[in-house]
Amino acid sequence: MIETFTFCSDTPCQIHMLVTRTAQGVIVQMLGGDEPHIGATVISHPRPSLADQTLTSCNSIVIPELGHKEDELAKPLAEKIATTLNCPVVFVAGIHVHNACPATISRIIQSCQRLVDEFLASVKTGNRTESNK
Repeated sequence: MIETFTFCSDTPCQIHMLVTRTAQGVIVQMLGGDEPHIGATVISHPRPSLADQTLTSCNSIVIPELGHKEDELAKPLAEKIATTLNCPVVFVAGIHVHNACPATISRIIQSCQRLVDEFLASVKTGNRTESNK
C-alpha cells in the first residue's frame, strides 16, 4: 500500500508538503519559501514512553545541514506524526525566506504545524482532499 497526500500553504510564503504513506511508515517532504532545499532530515521511531508505558513517545535522529535551522522545525513535526500514527517517520524540511524577521518565522512555523495537523486529520477521517490554504 502506498498513499500520497499533497498539502500547500501560501501564508506567509508558499510551503509544499508531500507525504507518502506506506504500510511501514511515513515519508514527509516539506519545502518552500524563496529557496526550497534540504535543510534537515529527521527519522523518528515510536516507542512506549519511559515515564508512562501507556503513552507513546519516540526516539529521533536529526541530521541538520550545516548552517541550517530546519531541524528545529522538522523534529517536533516528525515526532508528532510518529507518535500519532505509531509508525516510523522520515521528515525532510527545507524552507528559506530571504530576510525573514522573527514574526515571519513564527508564521512559517505555524503554517507548517497546520499542514501536519491537516494531514493527520485527513488520515483520521479518511479524507484525501488536497489543501490549498
